[in-house]
Order: sequence, then C-alpha cells, then structure tokens
Amino acid sequence: MWNYFFGGGQQKKELPKKAIVKLREHIATLNKKQGYLEKQIEQQEQIARKNVTKNRTMAKQALRRKKKLESDLERIENQIESLETQLSAIESANLNLETMKAMKQGAKAIKQIHSDFNVDKVDETMDDIRDQVEASEEISDAISRPLGADNIDEDELEDELAQMQQDEVDESMTNTKTKVEKEKPGISQAKLPSVPTGKLGEKKAAEEDEDEAALKQL
Repeated sequence: MWNYFFGGGQQKKELPKKAIVKLREHIATLNKKQGYLEKQIEQQEQIARKNVTKNRTMAKQALRRKKKLESDLERIENQIESLETQLSAIESANLNLETMKAMKQGAKAIKQIHSDFNVDKVDETMDDIRDQVEASEEISDAISRPLGADNIDEDELEDELAQMQQDEVDESMTNTKTKVEKEKPGISQAKLPSVPTGKLGEKKAAEEDEDEAALKQL
C-alpha cells in the first residue's frame, strides 16, 4: 500500500525497462545454449558416419544422441522465438507509452500557453500595435514638416510656370525659323540665268531696246 502511494509510480515506470533487460539477457543465454547444441549435433553426426561400417552399434548410439540433441535444440529455438516476440511487443508498447507521454506533455504545454491569451486578447494586441504604428507615422510626419511659415502665393507660381512654358514655345519657333532660312536662301542669293551671247543675244537685246523706247513714247 505504501509503495502504491510513494513508490508505485516509479516502479511502474521502471517495470518495462527491467523486463526488456531481463528478456535480452535470457535470449543471449539461450543463444549460447543453441550454439553449444549445434556443435554437439555435428560431433555426433561425425561419429555416426565414422562408425557406420566399422561399429554399427556405436554409430547407432551416436544417432540417438544426435536426435535427442536436435529435440533439445528445437525447444531452445522455440523459446528464443517466443522471447524475441515478447521482447519486440514490450519494446513497441514501451515506445508507444513514451510517445504518448511526450504528446501528453506537449498538449499540457500548449494548453498552458493558450491559457495566457485568447482570440480577443490577440485582436486587442493587434489593434494596439496598429495604433502605435499610426502614431509613429504621425510623429514622423510632424518631425519632417518644415519649421518656417510657408507664405508663397500659389497663383504667382502658376503665372511663372505659364511664362516659362511660353518662353520655351517662342524659343522653339525662333529656332525653327532660323533653320528654314538657312536651308532656303533669298532671291538675292539665288543663281540668275546667264545672258545669252552671240547673234541671238544681240537680236534679243535690240528688241528689248525697241520696247524700252516705245514705252518711253507712251
């Protein structure tokens, strides 16, 4: 009873480990016994083969001992198989137990963590963070604002911009006109046709003089 209240839990925890250790030790002992029997069986078979023609009685006795040893070996092998099956089951059960303990401990930790807050508290915290971010942005804007008063007239700025645009237009038109004049020279610079020479030229010059004279008489 006292063990139940004070030491029972610890003993219950150690029981699977002790069982596993005990089973492994016994399996190791049986494996040694198995190896010994296998050597004895091989030895009796060699005796029987050696005396099969020389001494049949000795050969027969060796075979009887071999049969008995084989029977003992079969029991040992069955015991080893049973113990290994039990060992595997205990190890698997113990692993499941430890897994469940770990999962239970994890669930307990999560429950304890969640007990400190809930969805409402999370929403409240997020709202506080947003408020602080907005306040920080307002403070940053206030710090960045110039300290001096701004007395510039917006209409005056618009008029100045309009004048700048007009100046650019006038300059563009002037440059275009200058470029056209350079590319297309005036009448004074144009190449005049040459005056014809020879008889045809003299005849044409005389006709022009007559025309001039007639015009003067009028």
